[in-house]
Amino acid sequence: MAVSPRRQPTLDEVAERAGVSRSAASRVINNAPHVSRATRNAVEEAIKELGYQPNRTARALATQQTGIVTLVVPHDNPGLFADPFFAQVIVGVSATLEETELHLLLCLASSSRGRARLTNLLRTRGVDGIMLMALHGDEPLTDIINRSGLPTVYVGRPLHFEPQWFVDSDNLGGARLATEHLVRLGRTRIATITGQLSTEAGKARYRGYREAMIIAGLTPHGTAEGDFTENSGAEAMRGLLDSHPDLDAVFAASDNLAAGALRALAEAGRSVPGDVAVVGFDDLGIAERTDPPLTTVHQSVQDLGKETARMLVAVLAGQQPASIILPTRLVRRGSA
Repeated sequence: MAVSPRRQPTLDEVAERAGVSRSAASRVINNAPHVSRATRNAVEEAIKELGYQPNRTARALATQQTGIVTLVVPHDNPGLFADPFFAQVIVGVSATLEETELHLLLCLASSSRGRARLTNLLRTRGVDGIMLMALHGDEPLTDIINRSGLPTVYVGRPLHFEPQWFVDSDNLGGARLATEHLVRLGRTRIATITGQLSTEAGKARYRGYREAMIIAGLTPHGTAEGDFTENSGAEAMRGLLDSHPDLDAVFAASDNLAAGALRALAEAGRSVPGDVAVVGFDDLGIAERTDPPLTTVHQSVQDLGKETARMLVAVLAGQQPASIILPTRLVRRGSA
């Protein structure tokens, strides 16, 4: 009596045994670079237990991957790297990618030349996936990246739409915490220096300030827009002192803005927090070096980078992760 040949296990059975998706199992089998160590170990163990033998032809067709992902920043100023916010995002992204076999390509793409280079990179499939820093409302990078069809995770939400995958901080809630703290201190003439209102972070932090003021029964006491830099914070503070000389507190939408505001207040002879209390947002290193040290809203900027990279790795492995909003908290120091 002839013995029937033993049926070969399938890829679906390997995925089921490993507890991962079929696409994740396929990526391990095809030695794709964007797979976590835990997934790779689970699939390799399942292959060993089941005696799975991959189809070599299918494997050859499936490995058209570059092993590279890109972090796209809509900015071309080399001084960008002196900004601790962007530096911490990059540190976080790199920390996550070190646990994979993916390489990071940084693209600065604000000028027409930078956008053209990015378009060519994406058209030729030079990368497997994209991480995109938060955009201004009219940023042309959105169309370029959407046309590529590549998996994309946003670092911060864009202004006019909610993408499928993003990692952001609770900007609105953090701004409310900052303003509520100033109200609890007994301040009633509270002004704000916003970030760029063409960004979701700038608008959300402004909304949080306004909501807290309205809930407290107070009228917003002066608004000036900056661009998240220290110099723009100083300029905005000077304008607020001219237009609202009786203000007794300021919520600045970033630590850099707040540092500039402190400088302008010192120039004007206003004591902090005696005459004017100041609260920032981010809790970057500069918050501990200002005079006085800055009360601020903490967001984990490194975690923004880490979680964005982790989400992109999951998408590339065939998963459907949920977007994330990271919590914020108030850190009290000497300025308020």
